[in-house]
Amino acid sequence: MRRPYLDRAAAGRALVEELGEVGGSVLVLGLARGGVPVAAPIADALDADLDVLIVRKLGLPGQPELAMGAIAGVGDATHTVRNEPVLKGIDEQTLEQVREREVRELRRREREYRGDRPPIDVHDRVVILVDDGLATGSTMRAAVEAVRRQRPARVIVAVPVGGVESCRWLWQVADQVVCAWIPRRFAAVGQAYRDFSPVGDDEVRRVLAESTARRPGR
Repeated sequence: MRRPYLDRAAAGRALVEELGEVGGSVLVLGLARGGVPVAAPIADALDADLDVLIVRKLGLPGQPELAMGAIAGVGDATHTVRNEPVLKGIDEQTLEQVREREVRELRRREREYRGDRPPIDVHDRVVILVDDGLATGSTMRAAVEAVRRQRPARVIVAVPVGGVESCRWLWQVADQVVCAWIPRRFAAVGQAYRDFSPVGDDEVRRVLAESTARRPGR
């Protein structure tokens, strides 16, 4: 099987070529956790600010890998995207219980990753949302819609790999979508990587700290 990327950093460098020149005040947001090491080379190449965006899947009770939807947080706001086909037969109380749990985890991770840095401000900026790949696309859609509510200048989605339907779906909400590799038979994001090791909290903090050190005035 063809695996075009050595690891997430290599995937980020490949995305730089696909994105080309991006004008304006650019903010690169890596979706935690896996999107952050992909986003870092993009921010470096564009001389742009890097930050983290927390997105949480709303897993179906008993089948946590099946998403009822997703939530994303920008600033103090939290936006929810619903996956209506999965929600058929699921009562609203069940959805809300899962959502409340995931909101708590989202805010915990924000404190963990951001520390004393202020919340993300995307107003009037060109925002590039980066993940390590698109499966269903629900988490990225939550991210796009959450960012949109804060009135950015543009929203660009950039991913190294994705299914054709997921990439096409995101054109409905983003100004530009870059899916660098759309395999003929998409099975999982990991099929694009030779090294798809899990990304931990320590790696996210390290990547963000290194970016801040390179751009101390951000």
